Amino acid sequence: MRRRDEDEFTEFAAVTMPRLRRTAYLMCGDWHRAEDAAQDALVSVYRRWNRIERGDGLLGYAHRCVVNAVLTQARRPWRRERLDNITDESTAPLPDAAAAVDDRLLVVRALAALPPSQRACVVLRHYADLSLEQTAEVLGVGIGGVKSQTSRGLARLRELLDQTVRSTP
Repeated sequence: MRRRDEDEFTEFAAVTMPRLRRTAYLMCGDWHRAEDAAQDALVSVYRRWNRIERGDGLLGYAHRCVVNAVLTQARRPWRRERLDNITDESTAPLPDAAAAVDDRLLVVRALAALPPSQRACVVLRHYADLSLEQTAEVLGVGIGGVKSQTSRGLARLRELLDQTVRSTP
């Protein structure tokens, strides 16, 4: 790789890494796995750096790589751990400032309960703020698939979060 390309990639990686890591975290619920997935995604981007269209194509490809990395990790036999049941008593909200942290944990646990395709659609559409077209391109599915998976995922999230709210004292 030429020095100029190396510098461009280094800048892209520095700017994009936190966003990719947060996207991966929302998909897998584990910061260590998210870090690994984001790094794997950047390795994939680096390998194809000279062939990737700059601009929106670059960020879209990076998101595709991070989604694929998370899904690949989940398929590995030693990665099939499950988070505790979302209605567990340990998820009761904490008072004061800790309540915001607890709310985030509830959402992350609820996201972990979604099937991978629904989780990917919800995270890419509502966290990464990608359009329907961009999400469809990242996931390699049609726009209708993104709409239906997002709709089902949001409905399931509402159910899970509603159950959690009703089960807290």
